[in-house]
Amino acid sequence: MATLILFVTAYTVPASADDAAGLWKVYNDSLKGAKYIDLTHTITPKIPVWIGFGDATFAPAGAGTDVEGLAKKGDVFTYDKHGFEATNYTLPTDQLGTQLDPPAHWAPEYPAIDELPATYTIRPLVVIPMEDKVAKDYGYALKVSDIEEFEAKHGRIPEGSVVFVRSGWSKEWPDPALAKKAPFPGVSLDALKFLHNDRKILFHGHEPLDTDATATLEGEYWLMHNGYTQAEGVTNLDQVAETGCLVAIGFPKFGGGLGGYARYIAICPPDWKYGVSVGEVAEAPLPKSDKLLHFDEKAGMRVR
Repeated sequence: MATLILFVTAYTVPASADDAAGLWKVYNDSLKGAKYIDLTHTITPKIPVWIGFGDATFAPAGAGTDVEGLAKKGDVFTYDKHGFEATNYTLPTDQLGTQLDPPAHWAPEYPAIDELPATYTIRPLVVIPMEDKVAKDYGYALKVSDIEEFEAKHGRIPEGSVVFVRSGWSKEWPDPALAKKAPFPGVSLDALKFLHNDRKILFHGHEPLDTDATATLEGEYWLMHNGYTQAEGVTNLDQVAETGCLVAIGFPKFGGGLGGYARYIAICPPDWKYGVSVGEVAEAPLPKSDKLLHFDEKAGMRVR
């Protein structure tokens, strides 16, 4: 006669989410009540783009082949006829809008966007202001002395952090002429070397679409050829505390991608004056609008 033996593993369910161990507790204690600020430009067909690339185009998506019982090849999908719509994006570059540049953008021996480690997800955020210098010299580039002045006030920049440079350049966004405005606020090569070699940051970011206004883009060349990434086209830095916040980093994982349409979200303390907290806005379900989304030919995109 066979004997059935059962092995039972005990598991204790927390009394509530607030009592949960591990990182759920970190979320409930610190992140749930934090203030979230979007540092990302919306991509549209008319945003500033580096002169060497073409403009993006958006169009309603259609069927690429016959779909039995639904659509014929070439039919444009509509809410009325098919129950859904989609968009066909023609993006002439992966260097568009708010970005994350992997080093393979310039140096093929280094990682592409899909090869960046998952540890890039969240980091301490430092915001170094230089609007006062830019107001006097629009082509001003961040110097080592500016970083030392910042540290004298705020303390040493943490190792592994992300450092964004606040210049005010993005205030003129989305005027397409902004991409052709030169010189523009930058970050000097010496400052980049100091941040990486001495402070050992993860990466830096800036508001303009290039690192510096030198003829050879010497800062970007050095970064990429030494295995460093960088953020470009960030915005809303005037809403973020200079220290004490985190940054969440998200980007599409294109195979062999040389640039990333990125989204950066600053996560600041609950008492910070800008941003929204969990529970302050509708999330699930999301709210209905009395204005329907529709494709606008003049705008070249869907609008409300």
